[in-house]
Amino acid sequence: MRPRLLERYRKDVVPRLSKEFSYGNVHQVPKLEKIVVNIGLGEATQNPKLLDNAVVELAAITGQKPAVRRARKSIANFKLRQGQRIGAMVTLRGDRMWEFFDRLVSVSLPRVRDFKGCSPKAFDGRGNYSLGIREHIIFPEVDYDKVEKIVGLNVTICTTARTDAEGRALLAHLGVPFRQ
Repeated sequence: MRPRLLERYRKDVVPRLSKEFSYGNVHQVPKLEKIVVNIGLGEATQNPKLLDNAVVELAAITGQKPAVRRARKSIANFKLRQGQRIGAMVTLRGDRMWEFFDRLVSVSLPRVRDFKGCSPKAFDGRGNYSLGIREHIIFPEVDYDKVEKIVGLNVTICTTARTDAEGRALLAHLGVPFRQ
């Protein structure tokens, strides 16, 4: 079974973008390449159990086992040693990426308190978009009663778009609620 958003991309978004940017070939139309979800926990230096809980919750959110990230170098002011576990990340591709993106746009973002839309300025100049989420409890997969500490996470959406305008048009047609 194909993800719902992937079908919509193929049937609705590709023809719209082809017409909007006058592409001559279907393969020129930008598409989602990957989504990287990252949790950075600086407090894990004092309490390593926080990171274990964050890894379990990130696995529930994304449906994929996260990779634990380690500190690259020691920083005395932050009480950080090289090699210490300080974060977790997941790179989603294929059907899992489309399913996660669909849940993010249609279920999770509307659950954010005082949500006024995503910032249209968070593009990197090459069509990739980064989104910061302050509370991971907006995802329905997280059981609110079992959460010890509410953590934020970064979601980076990598596209094949060449410019920010193309990337923004792609994400807007896929349902990302941009601020006006």
